[in-house]
Amino acid sequence: MAKIAVYFPGIGYHCDKPLLYYGRKIACEQGYQEYRNVSYTYHAENIRGDEEKMKEAYEALFVQAEAKLADMVWADYDDVLFVSKSIGTIIAASYAKKCGLSCVRHVLYTPLAQTFLFTPDHAIAFIGTADPWSDTGEIVRLSEKNHIPIAVYEGCNHSLECADTLKNIENLKDVMQRTLDFCGQSDVR
Repeated sequence: MAKIAVYFPGIGYHCDKPLLYYGRKIACEQGYQEYRNVSYTYHAENIRGDEEKMKEAYEALFVQAEAKLADMVWADYDDVLFVSKSIGTIIAASYAKKCGLSCVRHVLYTPLAQTFLFTPDHAIAFIGTADPWSDTGEIVRLSEKNHIPIAVYEGCNHSLECADTLKNIENLKDVMQRTLDFCGQSDVR
C-alpha cells in the first residue's frame, strides 16, 4: 500500500516545531515513509481577528501550497494523510476538497473555524482553551457537527502550550498518542 503524509504548517509555526515535527515522526513509524513538508511565506501584521487579512493570507498561502504540490500524482497513493496546523488546516482541507481527494485523512492541530467550511472528512482535531486564534467552544461545536473527534487542552494556547513546561510535555505526549492511534487506523478509502 502506497502511503504519503503531507504537512501544512501555520504562519510562524514551521514543520520543525513540536506538533508537526513529532507528528511527522509518528506518521513515519506508522508506514508513511514518504512525506512532503509544504512551506510557504506570508508577511503581514495584525492578521488575527481581521477577516479580510485572514482571507488574503489564506489565498496567498493556498497558491504557494498548490504550486509546491503541483507534481503530485495522488492516484499513486492508497493512503494520504494531511497533517496541518492553524491556517494550514484551512489550506489542507480546501486543497483536498478542490482536488477531490477522497482518500485523505486529516490531523488538525489547532484548526481555525474556516477549516470546517471545507468539511474535512475522516479527521481528528486538537485545540486549547486559551487559544487566542479560535473560539474553543465554536471549534468544538464545528468538530462535533462534522463528526470529528476533538481533544481539548485546558489552559493551552495556539501551540497547545501553557506556562508549565512539564504539563506541556505531558500534553504533547497525549497529542502524539492520539495522532499515533489515528495514523494506525486501517479504514482508509
